[in-house]
Parts: sequence; C-alpha cells; structure tokens
Amino acid sequence: MVVGVGIGMLVWNRPIPRSVVIAAAGVALTIPSLAMLALLIPTFGLGWTPTVIALVMYSLLPIVRNTVVGLREVPPAVMESATGMGMNQFSVLLRIQLPIAWPIILTGVRVAAQLTIGIAAIAAYVAGPGLGSYIFQGLSSLGSVNALNFALTGTLGVVILALLVDALFVTITRYTTSRGLRA
Repeated sequence: MVVGVGIGMLVWNRPIPRSVVIAAAGVALTIPSLAMLALLIPTFGLGWTPTVIALVMYSLLPIVRNTVVGLREVPPAVMESATGMGMNQFSVLLRIQLPIAWPIILTGVRVAAQLTIGIAAIAAYVAGPGLGSYIFQGLSSLGSVNALNFALTGTLGVVILALLVDALFVTITRYTTSRGLRA
C-alpha cells in the first residue's frame, strides 16, 4: 500500500510518467503468478522473499491506478480555493486531495488485497507461506484418504480469509471516510 500510494502520489499530475507507471504495473500483472515466482527464485531463492516481492508487484496496479484516479478527480476549484487560502502544493495534496481521494484509494487497496490473497495460495509451490500448502498437499496426494480434506481445507481457508479481509476494508472505509463523502 505504501509503495503503490507513494508512486501514485508522485505521478498523478505528470502524464508521461503516469502512463509509464500504469503500463508497467499492468504488464507485471499479466505475467502468470507461477512464472513470476519462477523468475524470482534464481535471485532470491525459495520462501518468503520471492513471495513478498511477487505479491507487491501484483498489488501495484489497482493501488497506483486508484490513487491516480482519486487524486485527479478532486475538483480543480477545490484545489484552487485551497491555494487561494495560502496552502502550498504539498499542503493541498495532504489536507485536501488525499482526504477526498481516500475512498477511491482504499477501494484499490481492497482489490489488491483480494488479488494477493488468491495469488499467495500459489506461492506455496515455491515454499512460500500460506494456505496454498494445504491445497498442494491435497493435489499431490490424490487418491489417498485425506487428499480431498487437505485441498478443501486450503481452498476454504483462502475463501474465508478473503471474505474477512474484504469485510475489514469495508469497515475501515466506513470509519475513515468523512461523512460528507460517504454518499
């Protein structure tokens, strides 16, 4: 979230860097997750490191795109009024634009969280953390007594975790968004 929102804040008002960053994040998202993890293994080995790097790369597009859209959708008259009141560009960004763009930014974070939960299950294939280890254990032992139990445990765990995280972000959005913007 920090990386994506930071990048979005840096490029939201610069057309060429904005297009390059969004296109690069889009290209990274099109790489199949297993292929991305396989590309990271020679450099970072197995385990947590390649998993975290891949998940950060996959989560960038929705966060950066929503940050850019949220900041660009703030009415120019509102920003001009803030400048007329004596605010500098940084103050306008922090005190006016970010609070108005916050619900849109959180929606991007919510989408990214759902995306990474699903992709994290695949990370078990390269010894990454997560519920995917149960899924792969069940798939690798097809025909045994507990194969289906392992696969279902991992799958249901991923689904339940995704639903809980989604509910958490709905709650966070509700309590951190100004009443005037909650329409």
